[in-house]
Amino acid sequence: MNRIPPSTTPEALGVDGEAATAHLPQLLTLFSPAFPIGAFAWSHGLETVVAEGLLADADSVTDWIAVLLDRGSGWNDGVLLAEAWHAVKDGDAGRLAAVAELALALAGSAERRAETLALGTAFAEASRPWLGASGLGGHVGGREENSAAESYPVAAGRLAASAGLPLADTLLGYAHGFAASLVSAAVRLVPLAQSDAVRVMRWLEPVIQATAERAARSTLDDLGSAALGSDIAAMRHETLRTRLFRS
Repeated sequence: MNRIPPSTTPEALGVDGEAATAHLPQLLTLFSPAFPIGAFAWSHGLETVVAEGLLADADSVTDWIAVLLDRGSGWNDGVLLAEAWHAVKDGDAGRLAAVAELALALAGSAERRAETLALGTAFAEASRPWLGASGLGGHVGGREENSAAESYPVAAGRLAASAGLPLADTLLGYAHGFAASLVSAAVRLVPLAQSDAVRVMRWLEPVIQATAERAARSTLDDLGSAALGSDIAAMRHETLRTRLFRS
């Protein structure tokens, strides 16, 4: 893997610098690892592969997360987020309900389903101030905020559209948060030194950027995962004798 990231200036991202900056404080807060959704409790199956000796250093962790972003669960999350964002923007409650149902159907294991539902529920609750600021209150896309459980990417897409956050920037924030959460788990599991964790995030920058840009142009026809190892690891997690994480 190429460890030298390309330029990540606003011009390289193909967005207007002032437009991106206007939403940056909100996005940094919403997708910060410190945002209170309990992401620290979930490893997304990473605990299994570390226990089995498949991930043992910064390089292997980088490659694992890069695959998830490029053609695994991270990619599917981006597509689902984009679909939810468009559904809310179009005021199409049926489309939003359909993508919410699809997102849960795509969870490859009971723990993955529990993870995305727990994060989605916590995100919806913690992000209420953004809905209040937008004047939308509890109604988003023609439905009550708490009318049904939603996966994390659907909840994030719904909130972003309702709060007027641009899709491309939201996807970038979400993908960065997805990667940062897994790197945080790797710090505790491998373990990785903090300096290694910073290098991993630096190496992942071009993958995060590319994933967000592709997802912004995606439709549901682009859904699909080729990260079977991660899905199998998530299924095996519940049989580990010692577990620090819930997935």
